[in-house]
This record gives sequence, structure tokens and C-alpha cells, in this order.
Amino acid sequence: MTRFNLLSVVFACSLLSSFSAVAQEAGYWRAASTTAKHITGDVALTDEKISINFSTYWIAQIRTLTPAELSAAFNADATASASGNLYRLSIPSDKKMLHKSTLCGGEDTQWLATYSSGRTLQLAFFSTAQMPVLTPDALANNSNLCGIFGYTR
Repeated sequence: MTRFNLLSVVFACSLLSSFSAVAQEAGYWRAASTTAKHITGDVALTDEKISINFSTYWIAQIRTLTPAELSAAFNADATASASGNLYRLSIPSDKKMLHKSTLCGGEDTQWLATYSSGRTLQLAFFSTAQMPVLTPDALANNSNLCGIFGYTR
């Protein structure tokens, strides 16, 4: 019985930590980086949707990113207060953003990686059908990374 209780506590803690990671990303974010200002504009995130340039897309959280993945994808120090997730989404290649630009050129946007720390958020969009590999070597040779966009509150 003790082992069952211990496993229950571990499961509950991991479940609660995943909710807090999503909650840290949720809300309205103002475009801060040059690419975000020129392509996406401001964004809003919820547990199930992302809104970009007055269009809303369904997202599905696949998993929480590890500190090593956050560091590789966003060139950031993955501190204890930082968090990130990998989401599945579908934004058609012909969907126009600000200034008649697209997120991934002529390819559909299929993955979203997030990195949030304090009052900043970074989003990385990918056009690959397979789950992106977030290691320094894989990202150095990755033609499916559409861009990294920065936001603030």
C-alpha cells in the first residue's frame, strides 16, 4: 500500500507541474522581436488554442520540453523558473500573416515549441511532419525550423 501511495503522489506532482507550465504560457503576449512584429504580431495562448493575427488554431500539448531541449532550441539558460512545451498544430501554408507573409514559406506549420520565463515568451514553429528533434546537432542542420519569435507581457 505504501508503494501505491508513493506512486500516486509522484503522478499527481508531475500532472500539476505540467498544468503550471501551460498556465505560465497562457494569456496575451505582445510581439517583441523584429520577426514577431513583422510576421505574427501579438499572440494569445490558451490550453487548447493559439490566436495569431486574428485567426485561431487548435493546439495539442504533446509533452513538456527538457531543460536541454529548451537550451538547444532557444539558446537560453533553462533555469528552474523557465518552462516549455511541444505542441501539435496545423496552420496552412497559404495562410497570410502580417505584411502578407507566411509562417513557414510554402509549407504547412505543424509543430510549435514554447519557452517561457518570467514575462517573456519565445515560440519556434516547425514545418516537418515528424516530431522535431531539439538537440544542437539536429537544429544546426534543420531546414524545417520556420522561425523563432519573441513576445513579452
